[in-house]
Amino acid sequence: MTGDASVESALRTALEREGASAFVHVGSADDPAIRYCRSELERELERGRRAVAFDGREWRVRSATDTEADPASNLADDLAGAGLEGTVLTPARIPHDAALYLEGAGFSLASTDVIEQSRATKTPAERERIETAQTAAGAGIRRGASLLAGADVVDGRLRLEGEPLTADRLRAAIDEGIVAAGGFPDGNTAVSVPDGDPARSGVPVVLETAPREPSGYYGGLARTYVRDGDGGDERRAHVGVTRAFRSAASMLTADAQSVTAVEADLEAEVRAFGFEDGIRTRVAGVGLEPVERPNRGRQEIDGGAVVRLDVGVETENGRIRLRELFAVDEAVDRLESIPQSLDPAALE
Repeated sequence: MTGDASVESALRTALEREGASAFVHVGSADDPAIRYCRSELERELERGRRAVAFDGREWRVRSATDTEADPASNLADDLAGAGLEGTVLTPARIPHDAALYLEGAGFSLASTDVIEQSRATKTPAERERIETAQTAAGAGIRRGASLLAGADVVDGRLRLEGEPLTADRLRAAIDEGIVAAGGFPDGNTAVSVPDGDPARSGVPVVLETAPREPSGYYGGLARTYVRDGDGGDERRAHVGVTRAFRSAASMLTADAQSVTAVEADLEAEVRAFGFEDGIRTRVAGVGLEPVERPNRGRQEIDGGAVVRLDVGVETENGRIRLRELFAVDEAVDRLESIPQSLDPAALE
């Protein structure tokens, strides 16, 4: 799933460069770095602590269920017993007690971000997992949009089957759509309607979600809908945001770009449509976490990355916001998604 051969190759290079004897990480069964290193450790099974090590030839894995001893302590003893010594590489976030076990076994520690760097590039299998999650996200947003399209307008407020169409009802519908498509909402669904209030005609409603598929990879999608809108600023803002995505895709196709550069390009494209204030852009990787590297400043978006582009702008009536996932390669492809129309009925 994660391309274990490429992970091992990156670790061997790091071990040789640093003169280290092994790479070690300790974390929960849900820890993305643990699961990336050893993809066979299924997220839904045997919850508990894991300790993993790679010495350039083989992996060692210790679980909380192996013995009563802490898996980090067991692993430290295993490494020392195998004749390894000197420096071991670890992520900067390794638990303090795990570091003490390693030091007690005679090892010195040096931090490395080799796993974080490796995760920034997705294998074809990982991209397929992300697309599966994105399909579930689209199914959820479609279900939410169908409620907006089918609601009655009563005194400017939306009502469905005689009851107010609230954020809670919309969130529930989105999550139901995700689950029906085989995904898990993971608490990442949000609706811009204030809690307790009904959605209103002519007012933008942002639906966003970032579900995961069964093996743990995430998607990310946001759409804005205006029921019975009259165009104006909302339409102009929507065109600006969609054009921003096209511009960024062209930019990423041309060469590797930093997160800051792509965010600036997205903003500039929206400004070209006459908006000066209230523009928000966000660029980040997606994978075993909804937001992961590359996600800061000078970090570059290289070929093989899958990134989420998030663009929003304030109008007089409310916020227009869209989020898409793009796979970066020789061409930049928008992953499995749904139409970007402001009209919720356009999805029916």
